[in-house]
Amino acid sequence: MWTVLPVLFLFVYQPVCGVFQRLYCSISDSCECDFTPNIRDLEWDLYKNVYGQHLAQDIVSEEVARFLQNKSPDRPLVLSFHGSSGTGKTLVSSMLGNHLYGSAMSSPYVHQFVPTLHFPLPHRVNKYRKELKSWVQGNLTECGRSVFIFDEMEKMPTGLIDVLEPFLGPSHVVFRTNYRKAIYVFISSTGQDVINKVALENRRAGRDREEIKLSDLQEAIAQTAYNSSTSGFFQSSIIQQKLITSFVPFLPLSRRHVERCVRSQLCQQGSCGRSDVVEAVGGNMIYTPVQGQYFSTTGCKAVPAKINFFL
Repeated sequence: MWTVLPVLFLFVYQPVCGVFQRLYCSISDSCECDFTPNIRDLEWDLYKNVYGQHLAQDIVSEEVARFLQNKSPDRPLVLSFHGSSGTGKTLVSSMLGNHLYGSAMSSPYVHQFVPTLHFPLPHRVNKYRKELKSWVQGNLTECGRSVFIFDEMEKMPTGLIDVLEPFLGPSHVVFRTNYRKAIYVFISSTGQDVINKVALENRRAGRDREEIKLSDLQEAIAQTAYNSSTSGFFQSSIIQQKLITSFVPFLPLSRRHVERCVRSQLCQQGSCGRSDVVEAVGGNMIYTPVQGQYFSTTGCKAVPAKINFFL
Protein backbone atom coordinates (compact mmCIF):
# COMPACT_ATOMS: atom_id res chain seq x y z
CA MET A 1 0.00 0.00 0.00
CA TRP A 2 2.73 2.46 1.07
CA THR A 3 4.81 1.68 -2.00
CA VAL A 4 1.91 2.65 -4.24
CA LEU A 5 1.36 6.05 -2.61
CA PRO A 6 4.47 7.81 -4.00
CA VAL A 7 3.58 6.71 -7.52
CA LEU A 8 -0.04 7.79 -7.00
CA PHE A 9 1.19 11.12 -5.63
CA LEU A 10 3.25 11.74 -8.77
CA PHE A 11 0.24 11.17 -11.02
CA VAL A 12 -1.87 13.56 -8.94
CA TYR A 13 0.91 16.10 -8.33
CA GLN A 14 1.93 16.64 -11.97
CA PRO A 15 -1.54 17.63 -13.26
CA VAL A 16 -2.04 19.86 -10.21
CA CYS A 17 1.32 21.56 -10.91
CA GLY A 18 0.24 22.04 -14.50
CA VAL A 19 -3.02 23.63 -13.37
CA PHE A 20 -1.27 26.00 -10.96
CA GLN A 21 1.36 26.88 -13.59
CA ARG A 22 -1.35 27.75 -16.13
CA LEU A 23 -3.25 29.74 -13.51
CA TYR A 24 -0.09 31.61 -12.50
CA CYS A 25 0.75 32.40 -16.13
CA SER A 26 -2.78 33.57 -16.84
CA ILE A 27 -2.52 36.34 -14.24
CA SER A 28 1.22 37.05 -14.24
CA ASP A 29 3.59 38.90 -16.56
CA SER A 30 6.48 36.46 -16.41
CA CYS A 31 9.18 35.81 -18.98
CA GLU A 32 9.31 32.18 -17.87
CA CYS A 33 5.66 31.92 -18.91
CA ASP A 34 6.22 33.74 -22.20
CA PHE A 35 9.42 31.81 -22.92
CA THR A 36 8.15 28.94 -25.07
CA PRO A 37 11.10 27.86 -27.26
CA ASN A 38 10.29 25.66 -30.24
CA ILE A 39 13.57 24.39 -31.66
CA ARG A 40 11.94 22.19 -34.28
CA ASP A 41 10.02 25.12 -35.75
CA LEU A 42 13.16 27.29 -35.63
CA GLU A 43 15.08 24.67 -37.60
CA TRP A 44 12.25 24.37 -40.12
CA ASP A 45 11.98 28.14 -40.53
CA LEU A 46 15.74 28.45 -41.05
CA TYR A 47 15.88 25.73 -43.70
CA LYS A 48 12.71 26.83 -45.46
CA ASN A 49 13.13 30.60 -45.54
CA VAL A 50 16.86 31.38 -45.34
CA TYR A 51 18.51 30.86 -48.71
CA GLY A 52 22.11 29.91 -49.46
CA GLN A 53 23.22 29.89 -45.82
CA HIS A 54 24.01 26.31 -44.85
CA LEU A 55 26.55 27.45 -42.24
CA ALA A 56 24.19 29.88 -40.51
CA GLN A 57 21.35 27.35 -40.60
CA ASP A 58 23.45 24.62 -38.99
CA ILE A 59 25.28 26.79 -36.45
CA VAL A 60 22.24 28.70 -35.16
CA SER A 61 19.98 25.66 -34.84
CA GLU A 62 22.69 23.54 -33.20
CA GLU A 63 23.97 26.20 -30.79
CA VAL A 64 20.48 27.25 -29.69
CA ALA A 65 19.39 23.64 -29.17
CA ARG A 66 22.53 22.82 -27.19
CA PHE A 67 22.18 25.94 -25.06
CA LEU A 68 18.52 25.38 -24.19
CA GLN A 69 19.06 21.73 -23.34
CA ASN A 70 21.41 22.80 -20.56
CA LYS A 71 19.23 23.75 -17.59
CA SER A 72 22.15 25.43 -15.85
CA PRO A 73 24.52 26.91 -18.47
CA ASP A 74 27.85 28.26 -17.24
CA ARG A 75 27.68 31.23 -19.60
CA PRO A 76 25.17 32.90 -21.95
CA LEU A 77 24.80 32.04 -25.62
CA VAL A 78 26.67 34.68 -27.65
CA LEU A 79 26.38 34.62 -31.46
CA SER A 80 28.04 37.10 -33.81
CA PHE A 81 26.55 37.28 -37.33
CA HIS A 82 28.85 38.49 -40.13
CA GLY A 83 28.31 39.06 -43.85
CA SER A 84 27.21 41.36 -46.63
CA SER A 85 23.97 43.32 -46.72
CA GLY A 86 20.87 41.32 -47.63
CA THR A 87 22.24 37.88 -46.78
CA GLY A 88 19.78 37.14 -43.96
CA LYS A 89 21.46 38.25 -40.72
CA THR A 90 18.54 40.36 -39.46
CA LEU A 91 16.02 37.78 -40.72
CA VAL A 92 17.66 35.01 -38.68
CA SER A 93 17.76 37.18 -35.53
CA SER A 94 14.01 37.82 -35.95
CA MET A 95 13.36 34.10 -36.38
CA LEU A 96 15.24 33.45 -33.16
CA GLY A 97 13.01 35.90 -31.29
CA ASN A 98 9.88 34.43 -32.89
CA HIS A 99 10.67 30.87 -31.87
CA LEU A 100 11.72 31.75 -28.33
CA TYR A 101 8.95 34.18 -27.43
CA GLY A 102 6.52 33.94 -30.34
CA SER A 103 6.47 37.67 -30.90
CA ALA A 104 10.07 38.61 -31.73
CA MET A 105 10.66 42.35 -31.44
CA SER A 106 7.28 43.04 -29.83
CA SER A 107 8.20 40.91 -26.83
CA PRO A 108 9.25 42.93 -23.77
CA TYR A 109 12.06 40.40 -23.27
CA VAL A 110 13.70 40.83 -26.69
CA HIS A 111 15.80 43.99 -26.82
CA GLN A 112 17.36 45.53 -29.93
CA PHE A 113 20.08 48.17 -29.98
CA VAL A 114 21.01 50.20 -33.06
CA PRO A 115 24.17 52.37 -32.73
CA THR A 116 22.96 55.22 -34.92
CA LEU A 117 19.80 55.44 -32.79
CA HIS A 118 20.96 54.55 -29.28
CA PHE A 119 24.68 55.54 -29.38
CA PRO A 120 25.00 58.22 -32.09
CA LEU A 121 27.77 60.40 -30.57
CA PRO A 122 31.23 58.77 -30.22
CA HIS A 123 32.44 61.37 -27.70
CA ARG A 124 29.74 60.22 -25.25
CA VAL A 125 31.07 56.67 -24.98
CA ASN A 126 31.51 56.82 -21.20
CA LYS A 127 27.89 57.92 -20.76
CA TYR A 128 26.70 55.20 -23.14
CA ARG A 129 28.73 52.57 -21.26
CA LYS A 130 26.97 53.42 -18.01
CA GLU A 131 23.55 53.44 -19.69
CA LEU A 132 24.12 50.18 -21.56
CA LYS A 133 25.33 48.39 -18.44
CA SER A 134 22.31 49.67 -16.53
CA TRP A 135 19.87 48.67 -19.30
CA VAL A 136 21.26 45.16 -19.62
CA GLN A 137 21.51 44.61 -15.87
CA GLY A 138 17.98 45.91 -15.32
CA ASN A 139 16.50 43.71 -18.02
CA LEU A 140 18.38 40.66 -16.76
CA THR A 141 17.03 41.31 -13.27
CA GLU A 142 13.56 41.47 -14.79
CA CYS A 143 14.08 38.40 -16.96
CA GLY A 144 17.03 36.00 -16.95
CA ARG A 145 15.88 34.71 -20.35
CA SER A 146 16.34 38.09 -22.02
CA VAL A 147 17.51 38.27 -25.64
CA PHE A 148 19.76 41.19 -26.64
CA ILE A 149 20.31 42.01 -30.33
CA PHE A 150 22.98 44.52 -31.32
CA ASP A 151 22.57 45.57 -34.95
CA GLU A 152 25.10 47.37 -37.20
CA MET A 153 28.04 46.55 -34.94
CA GLU A 154 30.39 48.15 -37.48
CA LYS A 155 28.90 51.51 -36.39
CA MET A 156 29.27 50.86 -32.66
CA PRO A 157 31.55 53.39 -30.89
CA THR A 158 34.92 51.85 -30.04
CA GLY A 159 35.13 50.50 -26.49
CA LEU A 160 31.41 50.61 -25.77
CA ILE A 161 30.57 46.93 -26.16
CA ASP A 162 33.26 45.81 -23.69
CA VAL A 163 31.03 46.98 -20.85
CA LEU A 164 29.12 43.73 -21.45
CA GLU A 165 32.12 41.53 -20.62
CA PRO A 166 31.00 40.68 -17.04
CA PHE A 167 27.62 39.51 -18.37
CA LEU A 168 29.05 37.22 -21.05
CA GLY A 169 31.48 35.04 -19.12
CA PRO A 170 31.28 32.49 -16.30
CA SER A 171 31.60 35.23 -13.69
CA HIS A 172 30.35 34.62 -10.15
CA VAL A 173 28.67 38.03 -10.05
CA VAL A 174 24.92 37.41 -10.05
CA PHE A 175 22.53 40.31 -10.46
CA ARG A 176 19.58 38.77 -8.58
CA THR A 177 19.00 36.38 -11.46
CA ASN A 178 20.65 33.64 -13.50
CA TYR A 179 22.06 35.94 -16.17
CA ARG A 180 23.79 32.96 -17.80
CA LYS A 181 20.48 32.00 -19.43
CA ALA A 182 20.46 35.12 -21.63
CA ILE A 183 21.14 35.16 -25.39
CA TYR A 184 23.17 37.85 -27.19
CA VAL A 185 23.26 38.36 -30.96
CA PHE A 186 25.66 40.77 -32.64
CA ILE A 187 25.05 41.69 -36.30
CA SER A 188 27.81 43.14 -38.46
CA SER A 189 29.09 43.56 -42.01
CA THR A 190 32.65 43.33 -40.65
CA GLY A 191 34.37 40.32 -42.16
CA GLN A 192 32.34 40.38 -45.36
CA ASP A 193 35.50 40.70 -47.48
CA VAL A 194 36.98 37.57 -45.90
CA ILE A 195 33.73 35.65 -46.33
CA ASN A 196 33.19 36.78 -49.91
CA LYS A 197 36.78 35.91 -50.85
CA VAL A 198 36.41 32.35 -49.58
CA ALA A 199 33.04 32.00 -51.37
CA LEU A 200 34.54 33.33 -54.61
CA GLU A 201 37.57 31.04 -54.47
CA ASN A 202 35.28 28.11 -53.76
CA ARG A 203 33.07 29.01 -56.74
CA ARG A 204 36.00 29.45 -59.14
CA ALA A 205 37.40 26.09 -58.04
CA GLY A 206 34.11 24.49 -59.09
CA ARG A 207 33.29 23.22 -55.62
CA ASP A 208 29.79 23.04 -54.17
CA ARG A 209 28.82 25.92 -51.91
CA GLU A 210 28.06 23.46 -49.10
CA GLU A 211 31.72 22.40 -49.06
CA ILE A 212 32.60 25.67 -47.30
CA LYS A 213 33.14 24.85 -43.62
CA LEU A 214 32.99 27.00 -40.50
CA SER A 215 36.65 26.20 -39.87
CA ASP A 216 37.48 27.95 -43.17
CA LEU A 217 36.13 31.23 -41.80
CA GLN A 218 35.69 31.44 -38.04
CA GLU A 219 39.22 32.42 -37.01
CA ALA A 220 39.59 34.84 -39.93
CA ILE A 221 36.33 36.59 -39.01
CA ALA A 222 37.39 36.84 -35.35
CA GLN A 223 40.76 38.35 -36.30
CA THR A 224 39.15 40.82 -38.69
CA ALA A 225 36.59 41.92 -36.09
CA TYR A 226 39.33 42.37 -33.50
CA ASN A 227 41.80 44.23 -35.74
CA SER A 228 39.49 46.42 -37.81
CA SER A 229 39.12 50.00 -36.52
CA THR A 230 35.65 50.11 -38.10
CA SER A 231 34.48 47.13 -36.07
CA GLY A 232 32.50 47.43 -32.85
CA PHE A 233 34.81 44.69 -31.54
CA PHE A 234 38.02 46.62 -32.29
CA GLN A 235 40.63 45.51 -29.74
CA SER A 236 37.75 44.11 -27.69
CA SER A 237 38.31 42.14 -24.49
CA ILE A 238 35.19 40.15 -25.41
CA ILE A 239 37.12 38.59 -28.29
CA GLN A 240 40.36 38.38 -26.29
CA GLN A 241 38.57 36.44 -23.56
CA LYS A 242 36.87 34.20 -26.17
CA LEU A 243 33.40 35.06 -24.88
CA ILE A 244 31.68 34.70 -28.26
CA THR A 245 30.20 31.23 -28.62
CA SER A 246 30.34 31.28 -32.41
CA PHE A 247 31.11 33.65 -35.27
CA VAL A 248 28.41 32.90 -37.85
CA PRO A 249 29.32 33.58 -41.52
CA PHE A 250 26.60 34.62 -43.99
CA LEU A 251 27.74 33.86 -47.55
CA PRO A 252 27.07 36.15 -50.53
CA LEU A 253 23.98 35.15 -52.56
CA SER A 254 23.94 34.01 -56.16
CA ARG A 255 21.16 34.74 -58.66
CA ARG A 256 19.30 31.51 -57.85
CA HIS A 257 19.14 32.50 -54.18
CA VAL A 258 17.85 35.97 -55.05
CA GLU A 259 15.17 34.42 -57.28
CA ARG A 260 14.08 32.19 -54.40
CA CYS A 261 13.64 35.36 -52.31
CA VAL A 262 11.56 36.87 -55.12
CA ARG A 263 9.38 33.79 -55.45
CA SER A 264 8.81 33.63 -51.69
CA GLN A 265 7.72 37.26 -51.49
CA LEU A 266 5.47 36.90 -54.52
CA CYS A 267 3.75 33.93 -52.90
CA GLN A 268 3.15 35.99 -49.77
CA GLN A 269 1.36 38.49 -52.02
CA GLY A 270 -0.68 35.75 -53.71
CA SER A 271 1.28 35.91 -56.98
CA CYS A 272 3.17 32.61 -56.92
CA GLY A 273 2.71 32.06 -60.65
CA ARG A 274 4.56 35.19 -61.78
CA SER A 275 7.69 33.51 -63.14
CA ASP A 276 8.15 36.53 -65.41
CA VAL A 277 8.66 38.77 -62.37
CA VAL A 278 11.07 36.26 -60.81
CA GLU A 279 13.15 36.26 -64.01
CA ALA A 280 12.99 40.04 -64.40
CA VAL A 281 14.05 40.81 -60.83
CA GLY A 282 16.84 38.23 -60.92
CA GLY A 283 18.17 39.68 -64.15
CA ASN A 284 17.93 43.28 -62.94
CA MET A 285 20.20 42.84 -59.91
CA ILE A 286 23.85 43.91 -59.94
CA TYR A 287 26.27 41.01 -59.58
CA THR A 288 29.96 40.87 -58.70
CA PRO A 289 32.77 40.33 -59.61
CA VAL A 290 32.57 41.73 -63.13
CA GLN A 291 34.27 38.61 -64.43
CA GLY A 292 31.76 35.90 -63.60
CA GLN A 293 28.83 37.87 -62.17
CA TYR A 294 28.55 35.35 -59.30
CA PHE A 295 27.08 37.20 -56.34
CA SER A 296 24.39 39.82 -55.80
CA THR A 297 25.84 43.03 -54.36
CA THR A 298 22.69 43.64 -52.27
CA GLY A 299 21.62 40.06 -51.60
CA CYS A 300 17.85 39.95 -51.14
CA LYS A 301 17.64 43.45 -49.64
CA ALA A 302 16.45 45.19 -52.83
CA VAL A 303 13.95 42.47 -53.75
CA PRO A 304 10.72 44.15 -52.44
CA ALA A 305 11.38 47.37 -54.36
CA LYS A 306 12.26 45.46 -57.53
CA ILE A 307 9.09 43.36 -57.27
CA ASN A 308 6.94 46.48 -57.00
CA PHE A 309 8.65 47.87 -60.09
CA PHE A 310 8.03 44.77 -62.24
CA LEU A 311 4.53 43.82 -61.04
